[in-house]
Amino acid sequence: MHPILFRIPIPHADVPLMWLLLVAAAIALVVAFFQFRAQSKGGAIIAGVAALALAAYAFKMQGKTFAIGPLPIYSYGVMLGLSLVVGWYLTLGLAERDGLPKEVMANNYVVTAVAAVAGSRILYILTNLDEFDSLPAMMDVRKGGLVAYGGFIGGFLGSLFYLRRYNLPLLPWADVAVPSLASGLMITRIGCYLFGCDFGHQLPKDAPAFLQKLGTFPRWDTGLIDASGGGPSGSPAWLQHLKKHLISDDATASLPVHPTQLYESLVGASLLALLLISRRYQKFRGQIFLIFTFAYGICRFSLEMLRADDERGWIPPSLPEHVLMPLSFILFAIGYIIGPSKMIENPTIRSVTRVLGFIPAIVVFFALKPESFGTSVTVQLSTSQAVALSTGVAACMAFSVYYQAALAHPAAAMAIVLPPSLLAGEAAVAEAAVVSKVADEDDDDASEAKPKKKAADDSEAAPRKKKKKTRKPAESKDVGAQTGETAEAAPKKKKSTEERTSNPPEAEES
Repeated sequence: MHPILFRIPIPHADVPLMWLLLVAAAIALVVAFFQFRAQSKGGAIIAGVAALALAAYAFKMQGKTFAIGPLPIYSYGVMLGLSLVVGWYLTLGLAERDGLPKEVMANNYVVTAVAAVAGSRILYILTNLDEFDSLPAMMDVRKGGLVAYGGFIGGFLGSLFYLRRYNLPLLPWADVAVPSLASGLMITRIGCYLFGCDFGHQLPKDAPAFLQKLGTFPRWDTGLIDASGGGPSGSPAWLQHLKKHLISDDATASLPVHPTQLYESLVGASLLALLLISRRYQKFRGQIFLIFTFAYGICRFSLEMLRADDERGWIPPSLPEHVLMPLSFILFAIGYIIGPSKMIENPTIRSVTRVLGFIPAIVVFFALKPESFGTSVTVQLSTSQAVALSTGVAACMAFSVYYQAALAHPAAAMAIVLPPSLLAGEAAVAEAAVVSKVADEDDDDASEAKPKKKAADDSEAAPRKKKKKTRKPAESKDVGAQTGETAEAAPKKKKSTEERTSNPPEAEES
């Protein structure tokens, strides 16, 4: 495992924290000024409030210093940044294919990404309040501590806020955005694996050797990353096993556990393929978004059953495990019957898949059923399980409504209604592109015509030059010769004139 990829060599120094905050406040104040000049009242207010808050907090930090030194680059932070870049190109490419305004979608992606990171961090903080003792600790996301569903909810709210400002529909944007969520899961969960968080329960002793190797997390060197609450440094799985006295403090690695981070990374890759294929058979706007919500919900709910990390939060009610989990899968099966199963046009295959939808509930019941019901374990749903179940079932109900409307009005179901201002802007851009293309073609034609015209002029000029050269010897004769030639030609000219007057025009024409 590599929680830190590398370190940027920065000299050790103690920087006054107050001055750092005052510099940040000054930058925010400059931003507020330019936002005000641009007549963006909302941006000016936000930047101004940020400047005041930073300035007030700066005086509170008077006398305190911020130690700087070699800057660690965490693997999770790198993977998070990579997922945002990949999502940018994927989302904007799909948006352009669907006819959405690219510039507005680009700005919306930035707003959505910021809101998603903030939402995922907020949900993690709310479910693990005891881990944080200061505001800087809450803001530090380089070492993980993000909840996927918090990101989904935050991104959804951020998109909704921004799109309403431009009177743009939400569902077409959601359809092109959710593939980037799937790619984000695929990439960021690799960062989780490198850091060691979000690990699973212990593997059985007869688990495959390669799986045991992937699920063994080492003890880190002391001081690599400070363990929460003090004590020796170590991967999260190693620390938990040490806390539960499953290993000794001199153990070099944890016990083999389910590498649930890699499981979810594979889920992200599978969902990405499913969503891109589903676009070919899309019948209504919002269909791709609802498919992702349901499919990820049932996958995430299942993976949560394998996870063993304590930083997840729990939601009532408390029920026996062999009752709560199968009941949840039954709700997923009913939701599938109500919604996504209607995509299957073959009645036989559709009926078979609906019956198979109840198989997971039966399997889970027999897998969790205790030998004696009196010894059953009472559990609660984790925060992610509760969100997965509720959003998954809600997506199925919405799918049913939109699908029926699409069957009745297929053209309207796939239409994207853009406001007139954006339509005018798109038309102007398209017209400018056409004009530019025509101008380029005219320039090309003109550039091609110039050599041809030059060649034609040269070919016409060549005989003239030749004739001029043939006259030069005649002009070079002496004056006496020219006079004699003129005198000799005069009678001939007079004779020719007499002949013309004596002959009628009809004779000349014949």
